Parts: sequence; C-alpha cells; structure tokens
Amino acid sequence: MADQDARGVHDTSSSERSTEPIKWYRTPFYNATVLGFCSLAAPGLWGAMNSLGAGGAQEPYLVNTANALTFCLMIISCWLTSSLVKYVGIKGALVAGTIGFAPYSAGLYLNNRFGVEWLVILGAALCGISAGIFWASEAAIAIAYPEPKNRGKMIAYWITWTCVGRILGGAINLGLNHKQNTAGKVGYTVYLIFIALQCLGPFVALLLNRPDRVQRSDRQPVRLEIYDNPWQEIRATTKTFLNKEFLLLVFWIGQAVYSEAVYYTYIALWFSVRARSLGSFLSGVVAIVVTNLLGAWLDQHSIALKKRARWAFGVIMVTQGAWWIWLTINVTQYSRSGPLYDWADEGFGRAFAPFIFLVAGFQLNYNFAFFLIGQISKSPQETIRLAALLRGTESAWQALSYGLNAIPVLASVGGTYIDFGLWAVALLPAWLVVKTIGVRKYNDESSFGYVERNEETIGGKGTD
Repeated sequence: MADQDARGVHDTSSSERSTEPIKWYRTPFYNATVLGFCSLAAPGLWGAMNSLGAGGAQEPYLVNTANALTFCLMIISCWLTSSLVKYVGIKGALVAGTIGFAPYSAGLYLNNRFGVEWLVILGAALCGISAGIFWASEAAIAIAYPEPKNRGKMIAYWITWTCVGRILGGAINLGLNHKQNTAGKVGYTVYLIFIALQCLGPFVALLLNRPDRVQRSDRQPVRLEIYDNPWQEIRATTKTFLNKEFLLLVFWIGQAVYSEAVYYTYIALWFSVRARSLGSFLSGVVAIVVTNLLGAWLDQHSIALKKRARWAFGVIMVTQGAWWIWLTINVTQYSRSGPLYDWADEGFGRAFAPFIFLVAGFQLNYNFAFFLIGQISKSPQETIRLAALLRGTESAWQALSYGLNAIPVLASVGGTYIDFGLWAVALLPAWLVVKTIGVRKYNDESSFGYVERNEETIGGKGTD
C-alpha cells in the first residue's frame, strides 16, 4: 500500500494539484477528525479509565503492573512501526493499532465485577502490541497531514478528541458514582460502555485518507512512505534514535510522561470514588483548554518562531516545577497521616489541585513534543521514524513509571520524588534543542513541507 501511495503522489503533477477543487472529505481537517475519533475510542477511553486512578480498581498495584507490561511491549511495536508502514501503509497501521484496546477494557471489567486477574494481564499485552503501532502512526499522521502553518492548531484539535474521551468517561463515571464518598472501586457498568466504543475504532480508522489522497490548502502533497526493506528501516530508525538532538530530548520526554503513573496513583490512593470520578471528568476539560491554548500560541505566525518555542518551553517547565514542589509536600505528609479525601472534606482543594495541574502539565508537554518532532524532522521518512521513536521512548519511561508505582512505597511517595528529579535533569539538555528552533534550518523545502527554522527567512514573521 505504501508503494502505491508513493506512486500516487509522484503521478500527480503540480498543475493538477493547483487546479483540482478541494473536497471536504480529503482535507487535513477531515482527516484530523477521523484521527481524533480513533484517539477518542482507543487511548482516549484508556485514559478515561486511568484518570479514575488504577483503572477504577480499589488498589493500584495490579493495574500498574498491567500498564507496565503494556508500555514494555509498546517500546517494541513502536520501534517496528515504520517497517510495518512499508507493507500496509500509514492507514493500515492506524487500523491495526486500534484493535487491542477493547480486550484490555474487558479485562478491567472482569476484574472489577468478578475479581478475575488473568485477562487484565493478557489484555494489557494485546493492548501494548497494537497501541505502539497506533501511537506511532497517529503521531506521524498528525504531524505530516496538516499544512505547516496550521500544524499547531491541528495537533491541538486532534488531541482534543483524546481528551473528549476522558470527559465522556468521567461524566459517565461521575453520574454512576456520585453518591460513593468512600474508598473503593467504580461501578462495572461503565466498562461495558467503554468496550462498545473502543470496538468502533478500527471501522472509523478505515475512513482515513491515504496520504496521496489528502488535499491541502497549500496544494503540497503529503508524503508518508517507507522505501527501505525492514532490516534497513530498523537500522535507520536506530540511527535516528542516536541522533544528538533526539538523545538530548530523552530525559525531557521522560519527565513529561513519567508523571502520568504518579498522579493517577496519587488520586487512587488518597481520594474517594466520587472524587476520582470528578478528577476523571475535570482532567479532560483542563487538558482540552491547555492543549488548544498552546496550539494557538505555536501557530501565531506574526511572532517569531524562536520566541514562540522559547516562551512555550519556559512556561511549561517553570510551572511543572511548581506542581512538583506542591505534590512533594502533599505526598510526604499523606504517607504519614494516610488521609482519604472526598469533595465535601476540609483540605480537599489543596489535595486535589495538584492532580489537575499535573494533568495540564502532561498535556502541555505532550503537545510541545509533537511540535519539537515536527521541527527537527528532515524528511517524510524521518517523520515516521521520529514519531515512532517519540512514542517508543514515552512507552519506555511509562513502563518504568507504572512498574515502579506497582511497589507500595514508591506508589505513595517515591514516584513523585523520582519525577521531580527527572524534571531537574531534563532542563538543560532539552534547552539545547529548543534554543536552535528558529535559528537553524532543518527541513529541506523541496522534500518536506517547508517547515523552516531559520529566522532570516521568516524575517520576524514566524513561519508563514
């Protein structure tokens, strides 16, 4: 399929592209909507369950172990995604990537209702195999399909759909559990709704356009093909990973995604069921707001690209440090006193607010990561590789974080201390990459979407 995509691109002359009317169902916005619904049905609802803390279970340890297995397998499947794209194309990879989420939800359902544990682990394994493919392919699509000038807003729009899944799940959970002001697990009915929605994912993914069918407003073709054989592609992906710029981002990626296990475990340990349901709902709302604000800022082309990148990085990292200080104080105190907070309790706001702020920080880091990958990529093939490596690196860190948070002492306090340390270690290496944005030219205009990082060519007017 990928080879056919390539022929389709090269057979289309530039004159034909410039005169052909743009069809709404070929636009980047249409494809971002399809991609967004897939993200809602797959990782969005997975995130909705996790935002309850421990996938809605009473204790976080089994689910944290399962999530660690998921992310371990995602490292491998992310790494191999670019080779898979050669044979099935980016659309086929997206379809394959949506398949494994429903079995994991089914495992949580059986565990919640009947205490069955084996399907949680098997479902986590199936989810890990397919989710790595999904994460890598969705990232490549989100970066490559939109026009460069609209990339920030389009990525924010796509991520919004993922957050809608969290809001939907949170609203359902809150409606079903609003009277449960004690510790415990959420009602099992919600899992049946999640499973049904996740089963729709593969069918929606079939509605995505192949790259050669996409019609952009700038009339530039979308190129997302892999030409090398699998072994050459694996070698090329490994070489890309060893690139200095990507290596400098490894700890920054780590501090960004390690936090997910920390704040989900935090809300599972110290909050009532209905407070956890409220957190699930509000986390989605907050994530949508901050994601779109950052996307709008990154697409302010009247402001120099260098300034946009540096201000975004500075605000994200300074606020993230503040949230870690707050959470460190809280968990140190709670590990001694062992409280359980409900929204009617005194001190709930102080306890609950860091969870919401860390969710916001996670989303800001997440969105900014795609921006960075789009800036340092030099070709369509490298976009696929970098997207796969980004998601694979995320998976490695999350496997570590969920694995460590399956250990009680690390779940209660250690995870917070570790991620606070990662934040400090990541500052300088990440800055060495961010400071080059808007200063050096990375992408070849003739080969890839003319994403420009040269201040001289933008003349103080961004990248437009």
